[in-house]
Amino acid sequence: MPGVGRGFGIGLCGLAYAGIRYQMGLRWGQRCTFVVKSRNLMATSEIRFITCTPALLEKTFDLRETDTLPSLDAWLAMPADISDFERQALLHYQKVLVFNVRDWYETELDSHFIGPIFALVNFSTYDFNHFEERDLSAVIGSVRLYGRPDGMVARGRHEPETPYFAFQEYKRMTDPNGNPAGQCMGAMLAGQALNNDGLPVYGCFVIGNLWYFTTLEGQQYAINSGYLATSDDLFDIFRILKALKQIVTERTAA
Repeated sequence: MPGVGRGFGIGLCGLAYAGIRYQMGLRWGQRCTFVVKSRNLMATSEIRFITCTPALLEKTFDLRETDTLPSLDAWLAMPADISDFERQALLHYQKVLVFNVRDWYETELDSHFIGPIFALVNFSTYDFNHFEERDLSAVIGSVRLYGRPDGMVARGRHEPETPYFAFQEYKRMTDPNGNPAGQCMGAMLAGQALNNDGLPVYGCFVIGNLWYFTTLEGQQYAINSGYLATSDDLFDIFRILKALKQIVTERTAA
């Protein structure tokens, strides 16, 4: 459906890969709801990820955007090897993207480019995995944040347990169905509450051929200026995702 956003989140103990699918129903009928457990938490209001905007989240949860954060700088600078096979695969997917990006719907962008990139990184391990279309819910203060991320890298092999990284995909920067940065941050906030470990939460949202990476530390968040997937930036995008896998590997081993 044109103009309909989709996203996917990754759950690991400390990262959030935030994204939301707006299509109704779950693939294979799978559902999984995370509810943060804390003392004296009683939700008196609810906010869906699909309605989240940076302004709403800043006002509701006292968030503040900064130019950068140590966690974001460190993540974007982390090295990661790219094999000859991976490089050739990336060039193949990039060629397909260049040919189609102006015409693809969100589902086609995900199926033919974003999904294969994540599969090439391969987040499937015995300690964490990449999950899609699972319900995500957390209570923060008196507000319940909830939605259905398209994808999630989370602790757990068969079912997601706690989310670390959130992803959101959009065709356009603004869309009648929501705000990509806001929805990504909403899922990251839920991941932060569920992890409850004081560690940064990670996220990414994609708008056409632009990839934006973000981190959340406490009540501060920062978003980088973006990487263009139709340029040599694609190799940086892939390196950053491989670095994310290393971060998650270290957290789940701790």
